[in-house]
Amino acid sequence: MASPALFNALLRLGDDRLVLGHRTSEWCGHGPVLEEDIALANIALDCIGQANLLLQYAGTVEGVGRDQDELAYFRDAIEFRNALICELPKGDFGVTIARHFFHGLFSVLQWEALSRSTDTTIAGIAAKALKESRYHVRHAGEWVIRLGDGTEESHRRAQEAVDYLWPYTGELFMQPADEADLVSAGITVDVTALESAWRARVGDVLRRATLSVPDINWMQRGGRDGRHTEHLGHMLAEMQIVARSHPGAGW
Repeated sequence: MASPALFNALLRLGDDRLVLGHRTSEWCGHGPVLEEDIALANIALDCIGQANLLLQYAGTVEGVGRDQDELAYFRDAIEFRNALICELPKGDFGVTIARHFFHGLFSVLQWEALSRSTDTTIAGIAAKALKESRYHVRHAGEWVIRLGDGTEESHRRAQEAVDYLWPYTGELFMQPADEADLVSAGITVDVTALESAWRARVGDVLRRATLSVPDINWMQRGGRDGRHTEHLGHMLAEMQIVARSHPGAGW
């Protein structure tokens, strides 16, 4: 039997990784050094691979015949459930690194909890994704410290990146109301329970980077409900054009 709540929960998980993966792929061929060009390309592939598994399962749960390609390429922006932080333009290298650190650490905490899910498919995806996300956090965290505690210019731009992204981090910990029964059944996790650990670990890295935690309490929201920035529509137009121009085509 189709489960709308589980379907939406899987979209939230999958859309985060799909959109963030595409944003990260925009660095391919444009990295500041060759090693980082390759590293960011691999991180993008990890995110898209996670999205592939999650959206494939979402299509199965939905039960109307849509596979992961249909869900990725033939939904409009209003149907996406990713957090707003994932869809913002890639910005400079500092913005990309700070975003991967913030979302990557959230992902590690989320995957750790979901690896104990009573849904064996979700638990299996989470166990695989957790290993990848731990690398993403280690990679991004080292760069946050290197940039923040580097030159005057790198410190300034790293702090600007943190300040820019911070108002979008709160949405990660806003628990969707329709997941209450899933949380009670041990299928998904209450993300509000992850915030204190996330803040503690983020604060530690920012202190080591000589960066300040922004004094901002108001947070952006809307992505989980399909209310997005204008940036997502532009991104999807590029991401989906081949599939929409040749529907049903296979390679």
